Amino acid sequence: MSEEILINVTPPETRVAVIENGVLQELIIERSRERGLVGNIYKGEVCRVLPGMQAAFVDIGLPKAAFIHLSDLCTKDLEEKGSDVIEHYLHEGQSIVVQVVKDPMGSKGARLTTEISIPSRYQVYMPYANNSGVSQRIECEAERGRLRLCLDTFRQEHNCGGFIARTAAECASETVLIADMTFLLKLWESILEKIATAKAKQFIHKDLPLSVRTLRDLYKEGIDRVRVDSKETYHRLLEFAEVFVPEIVPVIEHYTGECPVFDIYSVEDEIKKALDRKVKLKSGGYLIFDQTEAMTTVDVNTGGYVGGRNLEETIYKTNLEAAQTIARQLRLRNLGGIIIIDFIDMKSEDHKKQVLQALERNLEKDRAKTKITEVSVLGLVEMTRKRTRESLEHILCEPCSACGGRGVLKTAESMCLEIFREIIREVRLYKVHTLLVLASNEVVDMLLDEEADMLAELEIFLGVQIKFRVEAEYNQEQYDVVLL
Repeated sequence: MSEEILINVTPPETRVAVIENGVLQELIIERSRERGLVGNIYKGEVCRVLPGMQAAFVDIGLPKAAFIHLSDLCTKDLEEKGSDVIEHYLHEGQSIVVQVVKDPMGSKGARLTTEISIPSRYQVYMPYANNSGVSQRIECEAERGRLRLCLDTFRQEHNCGGFIARTAAECASETVLIADMTFLLKLWESILEKIATAKAKQFIHKDLPLSVRTLRDLYKEGIDRVRVDSKETYHRLLEFAEVFVPEIVPVIEHYTGECPVFDIYSVEDEIKKALDRKVKLKSGGYLIFDQTEAMTTVDVNTGGYVGGRNLEETIYKTNLEAAQTIARQLRLRNLGGIIIIDFIDMKSEDHKKQVLQALERNLEKDRAKTKITEVSVLGLVEMTRKRTRESLEHILCEPCSACGGRGVLKTAESMCLEIFREIIREVRLYKVHTLLVLASNEVVDMLLDEEADMLAELEIFLGVQIKFRVEAEYNQEQYDVVLL
C-alpha cells in the first residue's frame, strides 16, 4: 500500500492530508487564529467547584472557563488522598497546573487534566506517573519486554516519572530511546522553571505546530513521501527530522509544482464531498450522514443497486461496501462521540458477523480510539470514536443563516398562513385600516396568486387594505407586518 502525506501551508492556515493508495483518508486543519489547544500547559485558577458533578471550572485565560473532572486529576494525588470528593482536591481561587486534552467545542470549554504528559517521537513522558507502559499497537511480547526494561532502567537511574513507549519506538535502538528520554527530561525541567514564576491564568507551554507534529505523530515506516509546498516549513521539518528522526529526512520533499499540492490527488474535491450529507457507493447504493450535538447517525441504502442472485446477497454486498466507506468517512470528517450505523437489515447471522468484522478491520487504520457493539435487536450498530478536536464540518462551516442549522425551511404556504394569523392579531390589537407586509419573493408571489381568494376574504372580513412589498434580502421564513 502506497502512502503519502501532503502539507499545504499558507499564513492563515496549515492543512495536512493523509493519502493511501491515491485516496484521501484523513485531513487535519489548523488555523493560526484558532490553533488547537490540545497539549498546551497553563497555570489556571479554579473559579468554581461543582460537588454535584465532582468537577470544577478552571480559568486558564480563555473566553470560556475550562472543565476538569475528578477522574482527570493526577493519579498520584488520587492515590495519596484516596478520596472521591472533588472538594478534597480543589477549592475556589486555587492555582493549579493543567494541560488541555480536548479543545473547546461548540458551547463547551476546553477539557483539562492535571496528569501532565509531554510527547516526543518515541515516548510520552508523564512526570507525575509512577510506572511506565508500552503502546498496545506493539504486539510482539519480546519487543514489549525490551522496551519496558529500557524505560524502567532509565527511570531508576534518573529517579523521574513514567514513560510510555509509542508505536514508533518499536525496533528503535536503546541509544535512540535514551536520547529521546533525556530530551524529554530537559524539556520538563524548562517547563518547571516557567511554572515557578508564572502567575494564575498564564500560558506555560505550547505543543509543536501542526506541520512538525505531523512528522512526530503521523509518520510511520512505509510512508513513501512527505510533500510540503512551503520552503520555510520544508527547512523547519528538515531541521526537526535531522535531530529527532533522521530516517525521515530522505522522504521529505519541497513541492514546487505549478498546480497546488492538494490538486495532485483531487483533495479539494474530496473535502467538498466530505461536507455533503449523501455519500455515493460504487455499487449504486449510498450513505446519509447526519451530525448532531448528541450523536452522528449513518443510514445505509441500496439506492440503484439491484444486485445479482437474490435480495439477501444484494443487501450483504451493499453493507460490506458501506462498512469500508463509513470507516474512511469517519476519519476524513473526524466524527467523534456516539455514532449509530443503520445497516440494511440482514437475516443471516454470518453476514452480520462479516459486516462487523469488515468495519473493525477498516477502523484499525484509524488513530482515534474506537469501540463497536454487536448488531442490536433493531439492526443498529452502536460505536464510539474518541473526539479530540472539532469535526471537519464544524471547522469549515457555520449554521445556515436561513434555517438556523435545522436543515429545513417552512414552506411558502405555511408562511402565508402564518402571515394571515399575524394580520388578524395586529388588526384586533391596534384597530388599523391599512397594513404593509414585507416578505420574500416566493411568499409574496403565493399570497397574490394561489392565496389571492383567501386574501380578498380576509380584507373584507377585517375591513382593512393589505399591501405587499418584496424584500430581496429576506429568506422564506422572514416577514414583517407594518402598520400604516
